[in-house]
Amino acid sequence: MQDIDTIRLSEKQKQQLIRLKTKTGIENWNVLCRWAICLSFSDPTTPPKEDIPSNSNIEMTWKTFTGEYHQIYQAIITMQHQEQMPEMPLIDFIKLHISRGLSALSKSDSPI
Repeated sequence: MQDIDTIRLSEKQKQQLIRLKTKTGIENWNVLCRWAICLSFSDPTTPPKEDIPSNSNIEMTWKTFTGEYHQIYQAIITMQHQEQMPEMPLIDFIKLHISRGLSALSKSDSPI
């Protein structure tokens, strides 16, 4: 697996996270981002390619993003990356899935 030190999100993702924090009461960005990537991975389709800028002040280290289950997240992300978009840089692949997951969570009528 390529080394990922930091994940920096877009301004759109930041706004989605702010709304989700208010909606759910969950204070930590990393928890919501983990939910988002898992939700995106549960969709068998490949997310559409898009250029996601790293233009917000929201960033987290790989360790913060994955938490105590870093080995599980690393295995899942590596497997998905190899199956779906091995030609894409890993960080871009992760950001695509976080983006799709946050969009799905933001559109949901349920409180998650």
